[in-house]
Amino acid sequence: MAVNRPTLTTNTRMASLLADLAEGHGFSASRLPGVKFMRSATHVPPSPITYEPSIVIVAQGRKTGRLGEKTFVYDANNYLVLTAPLPFECETFGTPENPLLGLSIAVTPALVAELLVQIESAPADNDARPQAIESAPIDDALGNAAVRLLECLHSADDARILGPQIMREITYRVLTGPLGANLRGLAAPQSHFGQITRVLNRIHADYARTYDMETLAREAGMSVSTFHAHFKNVTASSPLQYVKTIRLHKARMLMVHDGLSAAGAALQVGYESASQFSREFKRHFGGAPAEIATQLRASLMRFA
Repeated sequence: MAVNRPTLTTNTRMASLLADLAEGHGFSASRLPGVKFMRSATHVPPSPITYEPSIVIVAQGRKTGRLGEKTFVYDANNYLVLTAPLPFECETFGTPENPLLGLSIAVTPALVAELLVQIESAPADNDARPQAIESAPIDDALGNAAVRLLECLHSADDARILGPQIMREITYRVLTGPLGANLRGLAAPQSHFGQITRVLNRIHADYARTYDMETLAREAGMSVSTFHAHFKNVTASSPLQYVKTIRLHKARMLMVHDGLSAAGAALQVGYESASQFSREFKRHFGGAPAEIATQLRASLMRFA
């Protein structure tokens, strides 16, 4: 079936609204919990990032993500669906004249399950295997819903009263679209995908805890070998490598946004050795903790 792509007018309107709403560099908050804006007025080379489970719609500019052997593009023609808190590598394309502009809408299993109960027609891709991260062409219905969401975010009353319903519509549009199987996986807690997603959310929320393979596998209700195989299928990473990566990303955020020192951030995310933390941080991000934190803070100030 041919995709009814958003018109140029839809993209232009979306970009115009985001130009007013998106502040600074990177992600910024909106009036509505669960909705964030994205802006980047520069090219950002491939670098490690992590997203919360979300639907990402880009009006202008382009991002290219990589997870293991998979590459995915999200831009004015393609949206992204991420169903687990997942670190991946991302390259951002934006300029001062044409910055990357986009928004992310949080995804919750509760809303997906509620919508599935109300959808009477069976999905066409019922046998599709859920993916933790994937992009697909955006259609006119989803693009128009994104425009209406941005329009209501200019007013506190509109955001509070109309915003949640439009977020619900956007989730419905994705759920009934080509990436619907990914969202449906969130509402199937007993599936392998659902069990792994539950463990990912636990690690993401309690990243400073000490984990081992046996404990994680038991929490997922699987044998160690089965858990390891399914975990790697979802994340392109081993469970313990995933835990380390999440800790490093959390530590970077604590240094940049909360002003913690490298030693303080290391302790906060569960490292007992500051020197081990520094070695692993440099290996992952390509620079010493203080150096990377200073660069990111300068970037945020430059585009604020």
